[in-house]
Amino acid sequence: MDNIIFNLVKEKPQLVNSVFLVDSFDKLDKSIFSDREIDYIQHRIAQNTRLIPLNYFYHWNFIVITGCDDQCTDELESIRRTGAKLADKVHENELDFLTLIDYSGRKETTTAMVEGLLMASYSFDKYKKNTNPTKPLKRLNIFNKYFKEHDIEELEITMQAVAMTRDLVNEPASTLTATRFADEITRAAHVSGLNVELYRKEDLQKMNMGGILAVNQGSEEPPVLIKLEWKHPKAKNKKPLAFVGKGVVYDSGGLSIKPTAKSMDYMKSDMAGGATVAGLMYTIARNKMPIHAIALIPATDNRINAKAYSPGDIITMHNGKSVEVMNTDAEGRLIMADALSYVDKFEPEFVLSVATLTGSASRAIGPYGIAAMGNAKEKYFKLLEESGMRTYERIVKFPFWDDYATMLKSDIADLKNIGGESAGAITAGKFLEQFTNHPFIHLDIAGVAFVHKALHYHKFGSSGVGVRLLFDFVKALTK
Repeated sequence: MDNIIFNLVKEKPQLVNSVFLVDSFDKLDKSIFSDREIDYIQHRIAQNTRLIPLNYFYHWNFIVITGCDDQCTDELESIRRTGAKLADKVHENELDFLTLIDYSGRKETTTAMVEGLLMASYSFDKYKKNTNPTKPLKRLNIFNKYFKEHDIEELEITMQAVAMTRDLVNEPASTLTATRFADEITRAAHVSGLNVELYRKEDLQKMNMGGILAVNQGSEEPPVLIKLEWKHPKAKNKKPLAFVGKGVVYDSGGLSIKPTAKSMDYMKSDMAGGATVAGLMYTIARNKMPIHAIALIPATDNRINAKAYSPGDIITMHNGKSVEVMNTDAEGRLIMADALSYVDKFEPEFVLSVATLTGSASRAIGPYGIAAMGNAKEKYFKLLEESGMRTYERIVKFPFWDDYATMLKSDIADLKNIGGESAGAITAGKFLEQFTNHPFIHLDIAGVAFVHKALHYHKFGSSGVGVRLLFDFVKALTK
């Protein structure tokens, strides 16, 4: 994605690979097409076709009709999905440049088309020995009279952040250790202007990070706590926005080992929450947003050896609370709890955690939404829900009643690390709530972070879901 050059053009070019976005046939510039082509386009529109390709041998024209198709009730999402179909045509015909000409009169249609096109064009193929490489898309020209240079830059940066997040999640655990994860995030931080601090194992021992250290006991690789900070000199918020992302680079389940190999084969993606938070912070910094934001990403793997932590162990956490370990596969909440209690020292306006935390969330709403819960004011959830609809990375607010906290009571410690067979996503959120004294929102992205079968513009592997949602949310907050 870094290799695609974005360019805002002031005049409509001729005889190039062009994509025309129109909301009706009447808006199309008829002078470009022959009478036979006009008849053909009208015929296809009558058949409710959203993408109409025209091959001129030396170049291509694509007509995209905006609005909703029969499978979608959201217009911008329909455009993104059409963008995914366009990506297939671009790939098949090895088109290395496109000019997007938007007659719809809105910035949002261009943005949605570019998002669908580029997210569907993403591929993670660094480990493939490809004997027949295809020519990738290299240049994207945009003609939209409502677009400014700032809009182009923001869109380009956001797409780069989503691709970066997907690269991190798709990287095998054999190469992406916690240390390497921290190194990759540090490189991105230096590019974007983020301040980064890394707390290594010796630091974590001095800081009494009992949750992170316990989960790491069975690993030969050391843990690391990654801190990212962006503080604009004219930050609008007096108190920082705080984000915490789960960074379990591989999860075997520990001694409570996962039941099948099938449930382990994509556990390299258990750091998707941390990658999402890193992508968000990269986007915030590159766009020089006038805010103060802090992110913490606790990183380790959850492996098995003779030293691995065990069910029945009692862990003393960073904030002094004791936790009875009932299941070592409920490890993400342990490392995040330490990070949550540490971020309290910065007195945040609110703290938002992101994690592939529970199978319960995935089973509840599948690959179509994000489980959201917390005790923050309703205005934050309202903004988050609105951002979810704009980006189509939708959230579903779960109940967060204190009754669920009673399921975490332990006879021998302050609390247990699991609540029982029911309401697993909610009890996981209630567990995290015990480790912060500030307004709290939790997003469980277990159902959406990794795609096992292509779904529109999300191909197999990491989806990068969460980056666009949270960036839009932060933009809404600054307004």
